[in-house]
Amino acid sequence: MKETLNGTMKEDQSLSPGSTMPTVLFSVQHLGKRFGGLVAIDDVSLQIERGQIYGLIGPNGAGKTTFFNLMTGLYQADSGEFVFDGKPFSPASPHQVAKKGIARTFQNIRLFSSMTALENVSVGFDCHAKSGVLSTIFRTPSQKREEEEIKSKSQAMLDYVGIGRYANELATHLSYGDQRRLEIARALATQPKLLALDEPAAGMNATEKLRLRELLVQMRGDGKTILLIEHDVKLVMGICDQVSVLDYGKIIEQGTPAKVQKSPAVIEAYLGGLNHA
Repeated sequence: MKETLNGTMKEDQSLSPGSTMPTVLFSVQHLGKRFGGLVAIDDVSLQIERGQIYGLIGPNGAGKTTFFNLMTGLYQADSGEFVFDGKPFSPASPHQVAKKGIARTFQNIRLFSSMTALENVSVGFDCHAKSGVLSTIFRTPSQKREEEEIKSKSQAMLDYVGIGRYANELATHLSYGDQRRLEIARALATQPKLLALDEPAAGMNATEKLRLRELLVQMRGDGKTILLIEHDVKLVMGICDQVSVLDYGKIIEQGTPAKVQKSPAVIEAYLGGLNHA
């Protein structure tokens, strides 16, 4: 990454060793969003490299979820430019964003509570299904094969996040932490290039947070790229490669966790006595 004199991030299109793909998977420049007279996002620029866990933190009302909603098509930006996977990107709708390769979870759990864990994950795989309406209605051999393949992949995804034994349990019967894991499994089932997690540790106890941390580190080790909004600062600082800090819609610091924790602006606005704990 390269940083300009004013602290904003300049996109580095250098290539990974032995690869023709740019190292930067996702970037945004000069993003802005107003709601009436309220400036929610003010000239935000950042970039995420492939295989990183990138943290976005800040106090309540700093604009973190608004940023997620802009990049995933729930809100439309007033200004700014997105680049995703080397191409200009206009997040017009959540469906279009998912097809491009960005999956997200939400602060509040959004599962199909009357469906099993396996069925919830299958919904994610369905977005890549090849069978048409007629094949599904008439249960053609190819549709049946694809259905079995999706079922097998869904079970494997549940195993991957550590809840495979609950495949046939209704989502609503899972513990809170396992429901969070199920959300991640469903998002991964869409085969995203970028996984955006909105406060996945919210409401978790210490044991559940530890298991989440292990899962996120495992996913990074498997080459997945993650954008993480999280209020648990110690979790963010312990696993993220790069961190941006929002305050009143503006980025006040960017860089490694070590750099961010030492920033006077961050300490004043958000971290408080963390470094002295």
